[in-house]
Amino acid sequence: MESRIDYTKVAPGAFQALLSLGKYLSHSELEPELQDLVKLRASQINHCAYCIDMHWKDLRAQGANEQKLYGLDAWEESPYYTDRERAALAWTEAVTRLDDGRVSEPVYQLARRFFSEKELADLTLCIIAINGWNRFNIAFRAPAGTYRPAPRVRATPPGFRPTRPEASH
Repeated sequence: MESRIDYTKVAPGAFQALLSLGKYLSHSELEPELQDLVKLRASQINHCAYCIDMHWKDLRAQGANEQKLYGLDAWEESPYYTDRERAALAWTEAVTRLDDGRVSEPVYQLARRFFSEKELADLTLCIIAINGWNRFNIAFRAPAGTYRPAPRVRATPPGFRPTRPEASH
């Protein structure tokens, strides 16, 4: 499929606005893996090939469990997710689909069991942001498969000195 418009170049302000949401969320209390899991699920719902490719690769680069990735379409029937992840995925589906123009009370109550008010606001922003990215990428046919995740950086404690040469690997 051929790309229609490179919105990153013709509308750099719009592109930067979406990037700024991600920057804000990178400083939130939401775990990076949870954010990418939510982004991958919303992208599956929206059929955004570019974002599915991106967030699958990001989750793999973070060391996410393969079963979590393969089972995501059937997360409700799969045993690979924590209760917090299940609540986030239910919230993601409700906010992305807005069945009957609303998010149901049971889904809200489930989310509130596992997320503070601030976390739930940030989770909702994460869902809003990925839905925006999905719509840009679908509308303008961003080519899937071109994304490369940033290299994984291993954190080394300050002052750490390996005692054996093989310990530095």
